[in-house]
Amino acid sequence: MKPATDALADKPARSPVVETMRKALATTALCVGLAATGAVASSTDPNVVTLDYARGQAELGAAILIDIREPREQTTGVAAGAHLLPMSQLNQRLREIPTDPAKPVFLICNSQNRSRAVLRALRDTGGYAHVRYVDGGMSEWVRRGWPTVRPNA
Repeated sequence: MKPATDALADKPARSPVVETMRKALATTALCVGLAATGAVASSTDPNVVTLDYARGQAELGAAILIDIREPREQTTGVAAGAHLLPMSQLNQRLREIPTDPAKPVFLICNSQNRSRAVLRALRDTGGYAHVRYVDGGMSEWVRRGWPTVRPNA
């Protein structure tokens, strides 16, 4: 007979149902924790994503970040890997905004006012349901001390 202290070592394996429930609860807890820190897409407005979420998705290559600030603003620094598409050139360069709904597109300006307006205009033209704007913009990016790069000349 085994000693009582070894009884826990011989626990039966969890059933697949219990294991699935355990993973679902862990995932839910993670999502709630991320939402509390603002690291996910906004839950109040489906057109906006948090700055944390946008940065993370762009750095992973899971989303495209488009900086719509004007060239004079972009010279102060842009997010690494951001596509530069100034708002004033949007009509001539509209085809540069990906239309594949599988690849999210996040518009960023200085404070989200222009990116919100551009999003509305894109939605009016149709075919851009996968586009969102970034809450806080580059002014918040810089305020947080996040890295920027000089745009290509």
